[in-house]
Amino acid sequence: MSKNKKNISGDLKRHAGVWSLWALGVGAVISGHFSGWNLGLASGGWGGMFIGLILVAIMYIGLTQSVAEMSPAVPHKGGAYSFARSAMGPWGGFFTGLVENLEFVLTPAVIVFFLSSYMAGIFETSPEMLPYWWFGFYTFFTVLNIVGVEMSFRFTVILTLLALLCLAIFWVSAVGNIDFSRYALDIKAGIDGKAEHLLGGNGEFLPMGFSGALKAMPFAVWLFLAIEQLPLAAEESVDPKRDMPKGLTYGMITLIISAFLILLLNASIPLGSFALSQSGEPLLDGYKYLFGDGIAKLLAFVASIGLIASFHTIIFAFGRQILSLSRAGYFPLFLSKTHTKRKTPYMALILGSVVGFSVLMLTRFLAGEESGVFIGGALLNIAVFSAMLSYISQSISFLLLRKNEPNMERPYVSPLGKAGASVTIVLAVVIIYFQLQDKSYRTAVFIAMTYLIIGLIYFAVKGRHRLILTPNEKKALENKKIKK
Repeated sequence: MSKNKKNISGDLKRHAGVWSLWALGVGAVISGHFSGWNLGLASGGWGGMFIGLILVAIMYIGLTQSVAEMSPAVPHKGGAYSFARSAMGPWGGFFTGLVENLEFVLTPAVIVFFLSSYMAGIFETSPEMLPYWWFGFYTFFTVLNIVGVEMSFRFTVILTLLALLCLAIFWVSAVGNIDFSRYALDIKAGIDGKAEHLLGGNGEFLPMGFSGALKAMPFAVWLFLAIEQLPLAAEESVDPKRDMPKGLTYGMITLIISAFLILLLNASIPLGSFALSQSGEPLLDGYKYLFGDGIAKLLAFVASIGLIASFHTIIFAFGRQILSLSRAGYFPLFLSKTHTKRKTPYMALILGSVVGFSVLMLTRFLAGEESGVFIGGALLNIAVFSAMLSYISQSISFLLLRKNEPNMERPYVSPLGKAGASVTIVLAVVIIYFQLQDKSYRTAVFIAMTYLIIGLIYFAVKGRHRLILTPNEKKALENKKIKK
């Protein structure tokens, strides 16, 4: 066996059961329940955000059920890229892998920026120290993922449970302080159409109309973004055919319950929807109201747990995603190397972290004191745009596999079928459309488009001539020839 083949076919250790997969999926998303979603209140008011959340939840249910069917059915592992390559060939696989890679590498960079800001406030370090916080978090969690899958999964379960506990304590504490009409409905549309504070509340359910609900959808995405990365753990799942669909389904149920509770309770306490729409730390602000500012540092530490959980699990995800693309020949082969003892994709993990850290440093250098505005706006929206393209591609893959491979063994069959995938495509297109209506979103989308065009040119000129079939793909092709 050649060195390259060894790199390509290196196995990963199997440790993850249903609840480890559940924790990996929920943990990757949970930071969005701590902050980010609340900005949608300014787009559509509470009612608009509520309807936007329902629509986005429907989109993710359709997506995850489609993925739950494809993950155990497609013989080679690699998440979104593998589904697209099976259904649409090398070009479809590369495009899907490229947009998903952009999403997974940028998302932890954004998360660690806000996480480090929390830490700077807790330990009273100067803004000049932020890069050291970034470097420290990237180093620690990259090493943790390299050291071992079993330890990493255990840490993921612990972090996810702690993050959910933080949310549960808030929910229980907030129940006795809610006044929905007065506080959740305290937004009105100003003369210019922008959100304004309605003193005394009791405003309209949809102050910006139904269009406000559609504009709120991109923000509702943050309550579910990254759940789709779960199939990347298929090679480390003890029984992926049985456990992967359950992990995805249980994860979505958990996130839907949490999303609606945080929207209702966080907005219905005396802070109100308008104040939350302007907040960078909505859960922390809610905690401060309930328990006072005297323990602000402790509360900030509690609120950071959700960010830590998501940061850790998405680092796991981009390591596996880069590994899969490398083994297929889309990315350089050296990135498919796994640790001889730990059986973890150390080269992929290191590269993803280096790129994420470099993006943060470059952004800080170019934007200076305004880097927080840029990271909070452009980078987040690039991740959302990339995710929507990935969802569209995965849903198309599902529809094509249903059509072209009707006899494929499907250990799990989506109860939503073709309708679920079709609805996902439509809603993802709507979200992209409303991203393009906002200037800050539009800038981010154009940056992402430029990156994708460069990537596609590379693939056309060189990358498509270096593709490699993994052992499982070769086996699948041989089986097709035998059937013919």
